[in-house]
Amino acid sequence: MGGVDLDAFSALLTDEGQALLASLRDYDPAAELATATRLRRAHDAGLVAAALTQARLRQRAAAKFGEDAYRMYFTPEGVEQSTRASVARHRAERFAALGVRRLADLCCGIGGDAVPLARAGVEVLAVDRSPLTCAVMRANAEALGLADLIEVRCADVTETGVEGCDAVFADPARRGGRGRIFDPEAYSPPLSWAVAAAREAPLAALKVAPGIPHEVVPDDAEAEWVSDHGDVKEAVLWFGTAPGTRRATLLPSGVTAPAAGLPDPPVRPVGRWLYEPDGAVIRARMVADVAAQTGGGLIDPTIAYVTSDEPHTTPFATSYEITDVLPFNLKRLKALLREREVGVLTVKKRGSAVEPEEVRRRVRPQGPNSATVFLTRVAGAPSMLVGAPAAAAPSRG
Repeated sequence: MGGVDLDAFSALLTDEGQALLASLRDYDPAAELATATRLRRAHDAGLVAAALTQARLRQRAAAKFGEDAYRMYFTPEGVEQSTRASVARHRAERFAALGVRRLADLCCGIGGDAVPLARAGVEVLAVDRSPLTCAVMRANAEALGLADLIEVRCADVTETGVEGCDAVFADPARRGGRGRIFDPEAYSPPLSWAVAAAREAPLAALKVAPGIPHEVVPDDAEAEWVSDHGDVKEAVLWFGTAPGTRRATLLPSGVTAPAAGLPDPPVRPVGRWLYEPDGAVIRARMVADVAAQTGGGLIDPTIAYVTSDEPHTTPFATSYEITDVLPFNLKRLKALLREREVGVLTVKKRGSAVEPEEVRRRVRPQGPNSATVFLTRVAGAPSMLVGAPAAAAPSRG
């Protein structure tokens, strides 16, 4: 853990280590050398190194865990791989609503999922094979007042019995020495093992990469894609809920719906309104659902933009009012933006090789007004759609 071993981490839990960590809550990483030099005059160098590493990790983790991050403990892998708190809370609430009382959290890591499960009233058996990770998990349970609900077991999950648990959650590692792992059978442990373990429990959920191929999803699983503020965070395979269902869940609103199984929507000319489906909706192959909700069609058979002539609202897509539909031509776009005094330009792309930064550099927007330009394809032709986010309008559907 950044040069910190189990003994060094244990030292952080002493009174001296706790006082040192508290003093580093708001320290500036840019001044780390000076800070370390000062602290080593009064503390062991190994303890100072461990505290500085932990302080850096807490600052990084705040984006996922909020204020809890400054009471928790982390490893670099734990910060990188743990579930964002809002997403983990959604899953924990779903487990609790399904009546789960005791759950086995396999590959528990530093507790990103165990903590919200315990806060939802679920007893958790948290299992990981790394002694350091288990020590961090125990420390987090203690720090957050959840030790009575979380039992930590250092063991190989493939050899761990889950008797007495009415649900299983597994989060196989999807990163290796070379970065992200895209082959589900290269997860650690492999997805096939996790699926077999899930089928042994009355209820189970497996966290997988959001880009998991649909053909890999087992027929007896419900596949849920979850986004947070428009960013797709994960996919989850649920067993014991709704076999064969595809679902999109949007946070923070919590809006969720299963796919209706509709045929692909028709392709039609660009209308006055454009709808950009949420990433979870696209991953769940529910663009047709957005088209049905808005009475619209696709601008291109391969592009996930929906268009209509009348305004509609749907929680599953962001709507824009389109003022111009142009062939791709940056000189023409520059002239249009200059004429309309557009200085704040949002560039979105789908099906275009041109990068937004290149567009902004070439057109050099100036002026008091704002606009959104979509670089995309319309009926196969490279195109530019110019408009702005739509004001809230009542649905006419």
